[in-house]
Amino acid sequence: MILSGKEILKNVESKDIIIEPFDKSRINPNSYNLTLSNELLVYENDLLDMKIPNKTKMIEIPEEGLILEPNKLYLGRTNEFTKTEKFVPMLEGRSSTGRLGLFIHVTAGFGDIGFAGYWTLEIFCVQPIKIYPNTQICQIYYHDIHGDYDLYKSGKYQNNTGIQPSLMYKDFE
Repeated sequence: MILSGKEILKNVESKDIIIEPFDKSRINPNSYNLTLSNELLVYENDLLDMKIPNKTKMIEIPEEGLILEPNKLYLGRTNEFTKTEKFVPMLEGRSSTGRLGLFIHVTAGFGDIGFAGYWTLEIFCVQPIKIYPNTQICQIYYHDIHGDYDLYKSGKYQNNTGIQPSLMYKDFE
């Protein structure tokens, strides 16, 4: 079952859901809008390898905006730190961004119960588009969980402080 916006607010107030910073005006009927930080990460090589760390570089998104190129993967992150040990967090793009051909979270929108950190966004566009920092770019929503469960404890992405490139190479170690 998905939490309503009113339930999200109630659980933020009781600290069962942490969203920092939190702005009550961004609550939707069944989700909460998250914003884009002012940095992006891009891979430097055209060929990526799952078994090794792939070299990246940071790009700043200026206040006046940045034009993204089609067919290129950009990694961004939310300004908001989120955490919950009671619900399953899920991340989706907003319909307003999707209608511009901007895909915010191409895969991996399913969060683990117990995840704490900033969300890395897999950003891809179908035509050139200008983006801006602090834009309400995606939405988080929460599912109830039933039955026994373990909290997310992986060291890969837990308690991150910045944009996280793929750490899949660690699966091969």
